[in-house]
Amino acid sequence: MTDPPHSRPADTVLQAHDTAAEGLTATEARQRLDEYGTNEVAQTSSRGPLTIFLAQFDSVLIWVLLVAAGLSAWAGHIVDAVLITVIVVLNGVFGFVQDYRAEQSLDALRELAAPTATVRRDGTTVDVAATELVPGDVIELESGDVVPADGRLLEEAGLEVDEAALTGESAPVSKSPDPVDSDTPLAERENMVYNSTNVTRGRGAVVVTATGMDTEVGAIARELAATEETETPLQAELDTLGRRLGLGVFALAALVVPLLLLRDTPLVESGLTAVSLAVAAIPEGLPAVVTLTLALGVRTMAEENALVRRLPAVEALGSVDVICTDKTGTLTKGQMTVSRIWVSDDVVDLDGTGEEPPTERVDRLLRAGALCNDATAETGDPTEQALVLAAEDQGIDVTTLREDEPRTDEVPFSSEQKWMGTVHGDRGCVKGAPEVVLSKSSHVLTADGPVELTPERADRIREQVRSFADDALRVLAVADTEDAGLDEGLVFLGLVGMIDPPRAEVADALAATDRAGIDVKMITGDNVRTAAAIAGSLGMGQAVTEGRELDRLDDAAISERVEEVDVFARASPEHKVRILRALQNNGHVVAMTGDGVNDAPALKNADIGVAMGVRGTDVAKQASDVILLDDNYATIERAVERGRAIFDNIWKFVAFLLSANVAEVALVFLASLWGYLVLPAVQLLWINLLTDGLPALALGADPQSGDVMERPPRDPDRGIIERPMLVLIGGTGAISTALMLGLMVYTLGGAAAVTPYAMTMVFTGFVFLEFEKLYVIRWLRETPTLSNPWLALAVGLSIALQLAVLYTPLNQYFGTVALGLGDWGILAAVLLVALPAYLLVVSTIKRRFPIGG
Repeated sequence: MTDPPHSRPADTVLQAHDTAAEGLTATEARQRLDEYGTNEVAQTSSRGPLTIFLAQFDSVLIWVLLVAAGLSAWAGHIVDAVLITVIVVLNGVFGFVQDYRAEQSLDALRELAAPTATVRRDGTTVDVAATELVPGDVIELESGDVVPADGRLLEEAGLEVDEAALTGESAPVSKSPDPVDSDTPLAERENMVYNSTNVTRGRGAVVVTATGMDTEVGAIARELAATEETETPLQAELDTLGRRLGLGVFALAALVVPLLLLRDTPLVESGLTAVSLAVAAIPEGLPAVVTLTLALGVRTMAEENALVRRLPAVEALGSVDVICTDKTGTLTKGQMTVSRIWVSDDVVDLDGTGEEPPTERVDRLLRAGALCNDATAETGDPTEQALVLAAEDQGIDVTTLREDEPRTDEVPFSSEQKWMGTVHGDRGCVKGAPEVVLSKSSHVLTADGPVELTPERADRIREQVRSFADDALRVLAVADTEDAGLDEGLVFLGLVGMIDPPRAEVADALAATDRAGIDVKMITGDNVRTAAAIAGSLGMGQAVTEGRELDRLDDAAISERVEEVDVFARASPEHKVRILRALQNNGHVVAMTGDGVNDAPALKNADIGVAMGVRGTDVAKQASDVILLDDNYATIERAVERGRAIFDNIWKFVAFLLSANVAEVALVFLASLWGYLVLPAVQLLWINLLTDGLPALALGADPQSGDVMERPPRDPDRGIIERPMLVLIGGTGAISTALMLGLMVYTLGGAAAVTPYAMTMVFTGFVFLEFEKLYVIRWLRETPTLSNPWLALAVGLSIALQLAVLYTPLNQYFGTVALGLGDWGILAAVLLVALPAYLLVVSTIKRRFPIGG
């Protein structure tokens, strides 16, 4: 069959599938089951727990750290070797827990399927396992069913299907067997039903046209399976750093040993120094500090209703410059709501604005709408629910009303007649399409009571219907009668305008993200008019591009279009992914929000996938990086803010760790050229422990700076270690190295070999210089000096540990001596000289290299 089933008459679809309205025989069904396979989303191969765990160590930096642990053990520094190994293993375990949970996307997709289906076989109706459905089967659907396969509608009676999870359409779709154009978007194919959607009203018969992986849900599953995990900027940066450090370490070791041997340093001591220098060059605390900082961010974000499923996503949030958001349930409440009511030339806004409503007429309309209704406030068709909630909001006890006026007869809604009627004793109530209800009405309710519905009054009503429709409201008319007749002589009570309204806090959240330099794109399955109206009410651009327009564009044209348009309507899952990829190809870091099955491929392909926690399907949640526990768009703003603050903290401790390590390496290397082993192995490792330890970890708890959401997003092409950090590392490292070399020369006093006193002065001076530098680096990122009590405690404990190796029996293991008051005066002078030099470097960076998000 060349033409799609929705574009052909039902009888030709039956012929194309070699079946009839009575369905297949059991024999034919078995044969087709062998041919097409079971009706289920295929279980693609997934990584096992061991593979996921081993993947956590697939990083050059991790490999270098493991080599460092081995070298430390070989040199006899067992404590350091154990510490490095524990850090690496714990980092791997934490990553394993996060990644293992992310492997469940396709399992959740499979669980959406209906367990059984009512199918016509051998001339009778039977229930079979949904997995046994085949193309050509004829299935029967009724209210409450989950659609078990994709199919072409043959017959229906008031059939409505909620397709929001698949198409993004906010309201249930009325179905009709009539053919539609071949290029009709998925959300407008009224003669088709799709696997895993829900029947909300009526009944129908459908010929199955696709099962399993050939369904729309199957296509989504295939897209999810084909999506590769992408590295965040931080992950890529750490991997590059690991490679560079690995090469540098081996080069240093190969160079230092010959230099020391030429200076008559014993071979063992030369080898030990080279090993220690190699270990000192590697910030072994970096993975632990990164993991801890991200974990602290995860905990804080969870308290703010943003659940992070993948740790690196926290850091990547700070780089986001485009947010692609679904409309239904994300920007809007995800619930149809009565927004306005028209009664005899009065428009009543139910949001509390406008003039005092004409209570009696509104009350009569809402009572009729609540009686001519099968829903409750909690369950039922969303449109009918909206009427019930509106009545209750206006003080009507719907339960009591229905008990006082019980239903004695009814005319169910159908898509052909487009109205529903109920009888309550001598009173009748009708609601439906305005034109249909108008045709049944002879009078209209006014402030003076019912008056004749003249052509002029009818035209004014039609004009009001168009006005409501122009504002993207779904319009219903309500009427009643004082007798049981429902076909004519009705009193037209008024019009009800409904919409899925924007969340109250979304406009402010959008304004905040705009100030932060983040562009927002609405991508929805809803129609153009509704999408534009919601966008306009939120202050977004109202230029709209439809999905069918995107179908006519190649990738280059879409890349241009996505920069110009902020609203995309009637978008299918494929359109979402194309828009996302176009933005990414343009160099953007993209966060994609969504809640439906249709959002899953885009969520997984996005740099940051953000799923809704309340309305979101399990498929969307499992495909995402972040889940909003309150479905509140404003939470995204807080998550981005938190992500930027976390990146600030990562930047600070990476700069601190590397500047300390560079200064250590430079000092030992330059001193070795003069024949002095100024810092032996044990002291180098001790310095690393103090600087890479508690103070670096405490940096992860630094509060955010006040301007974090006033900066533009961080350029994704800029790594952490770029020019500002290189200037900082080089400048402060040079200052530390020069001062320590000067201190070495001063304390040696012309001695031919390093004395324990000179060694102790340089050793202690280096430790205190690093702590001074730590606070200078925090000032560079606009962090208030005394804002982190954990950092003050960490520095205090580290100083106490340093004093312990000077004034306790531990000094015999470190080769140190106790320092006198005068010695501390000399060290204080060194610190006083260093401070303005450090501040000069930082001031230069601030002036020449403004640091963004």
